[in-house]
Amino acid sequence: MALLKTILSRQIFVNAHRAVISSFRPCSTDAKNPENDAPVHIENPYKKETRVCILCKHNITPDYKNYRLLSQFQSPYTGRIYGRHITGLCKAKQAQVECEIVKAQNCGFIPYYYKDKAFLKDPKLFDPENPIRSHRF
Repeated sequence: MALLKTILSRQIFVNAHRAVISSFRPCSTDAKNPENDAPVHIENPYKKETRVCILCKHNITPDYKNYRLLSQFQSPYTGRIYGRHITGLCKAKQAQVECEIVKAQNCGFIPYYYKDKAFLKDPKLFDPENPIRSHRF
């Protein structure tokens, strides 16, 4: 009697297993229809965001008379002009900023070796300690 119960329970399990597997398989009509098998177009999830220069984003052209803006691109301790890898500017705007800083220094609006104390508490456009792009050093 016990042998009969085990054989019957195995037969029920096998039949149930076949029913479950057949429910996962596609129907023969879906396999013949190529529209359901078309690839789905999605955007690249690993694509990096395109960086936009902060001056280009706000449509600002640097001017030597706007020395408060230009002082943001100058070191407060040495007066050194920060490079592109720190400021995150595009090539054209970086060249304009450097040219306008030199003009402002020659006109006497910006000091050569240090940043004016009045501008030290201005909000930062970038973090000079954490460069946007790696540099060659």
